[in-house]
Amino acid sequence: MCLIALDFRPSGAVPLRLVANRDEFHARPTAPLGAWEGAPSIIGGRDLTAGGGWLAMHERGRFAAVTNVRDPRLDVASNAPSRGALVRTALECDDLPAWLANLVEGEALSYAGFNLLASDGQRLWHLHRGLDTLTLTDVAPGLHGLSNATLDTPWPKLLGARQGLAASLDARWPQDALMAFADTRQASDDRLPDTGVERELERRLSAPFILGADYGTRATTWLAWHADGRFDIGERRFGPQGVLLGENQVTRRP
Repeated sequence: MCLIALDFRPSGAVPLRLVANRDEFHARPTAPLGAWEGAPSIIGGRDLTAGGGWLAMHERGRFAAVTNVRDPRLDVASNAPSRGALVRTALECDDLPAWLANLVEGEALSYAGFNLLASDGQRLWHLHRGLDTLTLTDVAPGLHGLSNATLDTPWPKLLGARQGLAASLDARWPQDALMAFADTRQASDDRLPDTGVERELERRLSAPFILGADYGTRATTWLAWHADGRFDIGERRFGPQGVLLGENQVTRRP
């Protein structure tokens, strides 16, 4: 998962609404949105290579999502655990705050760089594991965006996605946000971030929706988590060069 825009209103009728794009190699085996085999209380897409996920809900009332941190300077062990496993553990662990505290005390350093969002319906946490930083914070109510730096880093695609989500909240949910996440336009060179990769790659990755034959946006997910515990989660799936492969939505009630 490489781009997320979210609206967190813990005291509102819909405490959490978000839209997210997952960018990945097209050849990597993936299960579509649905109940996980072997863990049917988890609803989301699933990575079939490592067994984890990038964004999912648990029927008992938990949410988790992960993005990678793009920084070539990060030294990662060849046997580092999959970051997708963080999503499953966040959803299934007995004590979410305690588990997050253990991660920020050092356990997170065994993983490659990542951002983890996790919520129990009352609080929303953000854990960032970067080159020189390992932090755990409560996300404040309001609009936020997350890509491959840290929370609310003002990359052009993050700003556009967040603006699209804001428009969708006031008008057509989730259509306006989905339009923003389908934007294939790249940022101008003077607005590109500098994450340490080649300029051409930086340019290609600057679009909210990444097109490519081998690598690109594989899925767009949207979620509305209501105060009564009900959640609606949908997914559009894409193949090489952004060809639409399918779409479905799941609703769960407490």
